Amino acid sequence: MRTVPLHEARQFPFWRRPITLLFLMAAAMPLAFATWSALLNNFVIEAAQFTGVEIGWLHTIREIPGFLAVGVIAIIIFVREQVLGLVSLIMLGAATAVTAWFPSLGGILTVTMISSIGFHYYETVNQSLQLQWIEKDRAPEVLGWIVAAGSAASLLSYSLLVVTWKTFDLSYNFVYMMAGGATVAIAVYCMIAYPQFEAPNPQTKKLILRRRYWLYYALQFMSGARRQIFIVFAAFMMVERFGFEVHQVTALFLVNFIANMLFAPLMGRAVGHFGERNALAFEYIGLISVFLAYGGIYWLGWGVLVAAGLYILDHLFFALAFALKTYFQKIADPSDIAPTAAVAFTINHIAAVFLPAALGYLWVVSPGGVFVLAASMAGISLILALMIPRHPEPGHETVFSRPLAAVAR
Repeated sequence: MRTVPLHEARQFPFWRRPITLLFLMAAAMPLAFATWSALLNNFVIEAAQFTGVEIGWLHTIREIPGFLAVGVIAIIIFVREQVLGLVSLIMLGAATAVTAWFPSLGGILTVTMISSIGFHYYETVNQSLQLQWIEKDRAPEVLGWIVAAGSAASLLSYSLLVVTWKTFDLSYNFVYMMAGGATVAIAVYCMIAYPQFEAPNPQTKKLILRRRYWLYYALQFMSGARRQIFIVFAAFMMVERFGFEVHQVTALFLVNFIANMLFAPLMGRAVGHFGERNALAFEYIGLISVFLAYGGIYWLGWGVLVAAGLYILDHLFFALAFALKTYFQKIADPSDIAPTAAVAFTINHIAAVFLPAALGYLWVVSPGGVFVLAASMAGISLILALMIPRHPEPGHETVFSRPLAAVAR
């Protein structure tokens, strides 16, 4: 394929520009992943009689490729990031398409591993491409719109599920095939329709760990640990405790993504205006409150409406997580973006490898205790976020370091 420098690509028609490719990729991924997530809890309970223990192990298996995302650094020595991202999307879509063919513990875990490799390698490369292709001054707003595009694709998937699941008595196999096939089709189109875009700063293609990025690494670690509890157990709670069926779980996801479509662009503007520190602090304070309230569902007997409302709030707060990307973009050496994205993804998934399985056993004993642990993690994240300076830049990565201009004054 033809290679085009990024500055020349700005003269292309809008539909062939790098930013449009990012939007298409952002829309393709949720078609498979969001559908897989919406059906997962009902499918594994009905097909393989999963309990909290098995669902914990499934998500531990799912997170192993995220822990190994650092392997992307070795792959991009031989394969361009853009190509790797699209191949990863094809892997995710194809594995999602055949999920219902293997309705057993071993089969589900195997297919989950394959789809997870595609998902995590795509996410690693996608984050790198976003930070390389989007200008710093526009990044918060554009990333907000990209989040909205992904939410729109999820909204389409979930709308179709809500309307058609009961009406046409759809099977798990049909839905997985359609959703995974759509992701594969979009990825193949992107391979054909777009040239290879060349960013101005060549990326370092070796493992790097820089001391000055320590706060970013710490925030990534806590984000991964905290998010796993939500991904694994919040939706599982809705099915196990309140008996949600597929169309009800999907309707809940539908509301989430409508909210994200509406608010993600506004959140992008808010990050640009108030800064990453304030945005992340607001997110973590909100998550502390939500996780403690989740515990109240078990200890105080709060009902399904409270649980559903908390689930929606949870999603909205998590949508602010792209502020962590723009914080890194501001402090990073431009050549460090690709290798650090891979390292950060691995750090993000350290806890994810063991936490779901371990907490699956805690869930059997005390579901509320799982959410109290999540609130504690959000509290640690809040402390770390307050260490971000108001205007981060290279040499001024934390409040403990001062830029030379400030020292001179």
